[in-house]
Amino acid sequence: MAAAFMELRMDQLPTDPLLHILSYLDFRDLMHCSFVSRRLNELSKHNPLWKSQCCKHWLLTDDDRLQSGVSWFCLFKQYYTDLGRYIQYYAVLKRAWEQLKSFLQQRCPRMIASLKEGTTEVELNDIEAQIGCKLPDDYRCSYRIHNGQKLVIPGLMGSMSLSNHYRSEVLLDVETAAGGFQQRKGMRRCLPLTFCFHTGLSQYMALEPAEGRQMFESFYPCPDQTAQDPSAIDMFITGSCFLEWFTTYVHNVVTGEYPIIRDQIFRYVHDKSCVATTGDITVSVSTSFLPELSSVHPPHFFFTYRIRIEMSSSASPEAACQLDSRYWKITTSDGNVEEVQGPGVVGEFPVMTPGKVHEYASCTTFSTSSEYMEGHYTFHRLASKEEVFHVAIPRFHMVCPPFREPVVRTQQKALASYTPRFDDHDDDHDGEYCDGDGDDFDDLRGINMAALEGAWCPRHI
Repeated sequence: MAAAFMELRMDQLPTDPLLHILSYLDFRDLMHCSFVSRRLNELSKHNPLWKSQCCKHWLLTDDDRLQSGVSWFCLFKQYYTDLGRYIQYYAVLKRAWEQLKSFLQQRCPRMIASLKEGTTEVELNDIEAQIGCKLPDDYRCSYRIHNGQKLVIPGLMGSMSLSNHYRSEVLLDVETAAGGFQQRKGMRRCLPLTFCFHTGLSQYMALEPAEGRQMFESFYPCPDQTAQDPSAIDMFITGSCFLEWFTTYVHNVVTGEYPIIRDQIFRYVHDKSCVATTGDITVSVSTSFLPELSSVHPPHFFFTYRIRIEMSSSASPEAACQLDSRYWKITTSDGNVEEVQGPGVVGEFPVMTPGKVHEYASCTTFSTSSEYMEGHYTFHRLASKEEVFHVAIPRFHMVCPPFREPVVRTQQKALASYTPRFDDHDDDHDGEYCDGDGDDFDDLRGINMAALEGAWCPRHI
């Protein structure tokens, strides 16, 4: 007699193996399981299952659950009701904010104190109604966690100081950002993300794909100084979306890529291979691009570099020496080579002794968007001035961020290359043309981006 065939349904499995299977499901599948049968409905609400979901999506802890006084399942539902639309972004952005605050709490306490509490869904919806544009969900999610910062110095989004030039960018709260929302030609549908009181500089986010911009990318506007049309604004691209823009910046801060100097975040980039050691002296270089002092048309790219010279603490006292001169070999992307030499560094002749560190910053400009520099310092021993030697400066590259021309310029190029046919009698063309209206832009190197027609300033809102 053949053995009877018995069909075993999944919900008839013993509890422990069934819970183990359910633990591999995401929250959506767990909810779907709750509709299959009464038993799966009960098991799908098992507290440990939802603890893992709360930890994964909302970064909640046992203390958070105890303070709430509800089960993990109910706690997940509470968060999902409030923040469910942001579930794909929330954990990444929340973790980035926590890492940033933890890193800066001891190093830059004033900066942390300037952060604002998160805004609400109602307030974000009101902002969308005010500007007539939808805000991207990753931006909304971040502002539910922290609504930017107060308009104070130093700014959370990095500083730069060079001679008589200073920049510090504040992360704008959403209300102030909405006050600077742009509708003018050349900057239509652009929302400011940051603002610098000293330069008027802002980074913007494109809320619509208009005038040559891609939707949700962030950028520094750069007026085309060779065009008569004030709507001809080039763009230095800083991110493809808010999530990438913010989390990349946080990563650079918390990993030490951007140094903390005098309680401020300085946006120097250090290539770890950009280090050279000669005897007891090590030289390393960090670089930074300054968009507020640069332009695409005409090509003028401004860089600053920070050099650290350090003598090993294990060096003998007889190794003490003094820097006499510098030599640079500068190579641009078009192959041009220039050699420069001169006494000291920025007017100084540092003396190096065991354990001594000397840092200084300088700058350079190029007509090409990338180049590299290398060279050496000439030192003499303090114990014997006749003993002269060179210390290598490692090759370091300076590359500006990607930039894009405005649509008005690309259309003008197309028109300039257009050759009409004999049978072409249509004088009407689609597109936006340079109309010559509007005020001229100030010289970009005048460091007054707020002079742009229609520009804004939080102090005037």
